[in-house]
Amino acid sequence: MQLSRSAHVDTFCRDRLPPEHTWPQMLFDLPDVRYPDRLNCASELLDTTIEHYGADRTCLRTATETWTYGQLRDHANQIANVLTTQFGLVPGNRVLLRAPNNPWLVATWLGVLKAGGVVVLTMPLLRPAELITTIEMTRPDVAISDHRFLTDLQTARESAAPDLPVVPYGSSAGDDLLTLARGASTDFDDVPTAADDVALLAPTSGTTGKPKVTMHFHRDVLANADTFSRHIVKPTPDDVFTTTAPFAFTFGLGAALVFPLHAGASTLLVEKATPGELADAVAEHGVTVLFTAPTAYKAMIAGGKAGQLRGLRRAVSAGEHLPEASWQAFHDATGVRIIDGIGATEMLHIFIAAADDDIRPGSTGRPVPGYVATVLDESGAEAPPGVAGRLAVRGPTGCRYLADERQSVYVQHGWNVTGDTYLRDADGYFWYQARSDDMIVSSGYNIAGPEVEQALLTHPDVAECAVIGVPDEDRGQLVKAVVVLNEQAPHDDDTVRKLQNHVKSQIAPYKYPRSVEFRDSLPKTQTGKLQRYRLRQEATAAAGRQTPAATTPSA
Repeated sequence: MQLSRSAHVDTFCRDRLPPEHTWPQMLFDLPDVRYPDRLNCASELLDTTIEHYGADRTCLRTATETWTYGQLRDHANQIANVLTTQFGLVPGNRVLLRAPNNPWLVATWLGVLKAGGVVVLTMPLLRPAELITTIEMTRPDVAISDHRFLTDLQTARESAAPDLPVVPYGSSAGDDLLTLARGASTDFDDVPTAADDVALLAPTSGTTGKPKVTMHFHRDVLANADTFSRHIVKPTPDDVFTTTAPFAFTFGLGAALVFPLHAGASTLLVEKATPGELADAVAEHGVTVLFTAPTAYKAMIAGGKAGQLRGLRRAVSAGEHLPEASWQAFHDATGVRIIDGIGATEMLHIFIAAADDDIRPGSTGRPVPGYVATVLDESGAEAPPGVAGRLAVRGPTGCRYLADERQSVYVQHGWNVTGDTYLRDADGYFWYQARSDDMIVSSGYNIAGPEVEQALLTHPDVAECAVIGVPDEDRGQLVKAVVVLNEQAPHDDDTVRKLQNHVKSQIAPYKYPRSVEFRDSLPKTQTGKLQRYRLRQEATAAAGRQTPAATTPSA
């Protein structure tokens, strides 16, 4: 694929794109994703939306303030002026952002892109060692942080890039970004970037170990809005979106920024909320489109919050598989059909989903318009319907790692191979089996850990759980469940046996967890995804020391 003439003066990103022969095959069959050669996604999301809907329309909401589209454009333009005139930003420079979801993060994200910069997305709660890795990989020219999250960033800067300018916002300091922006012009001529200039550098969330940095073009940002959002979510200008997922989790970036702005809708920005608080915010602010994780949907219903959620028009779930039992419980309580979906940081957002009457509870759905998907067997050939294999996807977005040899692992024969095991039925629906590394082989049986998790989650005593395979001399691997119980449930052998018998009653008896461990919490990424690999590492280390598991009896 021939790249367009870049607008980037700093060629760091284009120089570090993977070789084009290692890219996935890109599909632009859908008319909605055919973009002009020159395209700035911030201009499209903000200025073009204002042309269609007006500057006085409500855009951003919080518990304490409301911004119109016009106010957001003024602030974004002021930030673009500050970056270019006071920090010497040129197109292609990277700007690292560190903040929870709030209006000034949105304005800064847009301002960087208007100026032709490249946004480096980071989780607000990353620790110095994690920030050092990101800084070393992406080499930002400026870092901007909510003043409440400065300390760890400054510590990382001292180690990784002592000369990196770190700019706070929201403080009383004279060099605060908001102070600087107040004196800047609200007019700015957006840089006419190429559609295939890099706009975002997004590290993967780390569910399988060392993060990789994904590279996304300006056209990619809009492609997710013109595929999944346009055809599955189907937003209207009157919708109010919200999510607790941070922007660095690209699921949250689409939900809280890209999708609502592209549709002329508004978004309720929530920095942090428990499931109960989230449900209350949905009711208080008239939210109609909610994006969150399966555990949050389950917790809201368990917490008696169904009444606050009945006004939803759309509920979207991703990040983890949505068990059929959780889908049904939510629907029974609210009348709302959750849209389940699978996406990946490499693909930027969701590429398989279903909505309305197209939903089959328990299935992830079918390829989103603009995408195609299949299941590959061990040889790389397409598996027939009913046979489990590796999920493979193509579409208008695709994996491009920043100077990373693992490009050839994720992209094979033109397919994005996601690392998920799926089964495709005769009607073209995709049914999640496991992460490919979550498949447990015990006594010759293939056991999908998430299937055991789904069975456990239907027991009233189970709040959360993770199922892994642990080394076993006799069986090769043993099925182990790490369980967080509801407060009233006792951590004793009787509870273990109840859970084991419950699993046996739900799925084939040979799949039951022969070892059960109770914990107060499970290891997760900042995006809320389970880090099963950490549990596996602990189990492997324990086996090497020849120490018994920390828990409970087999049945």
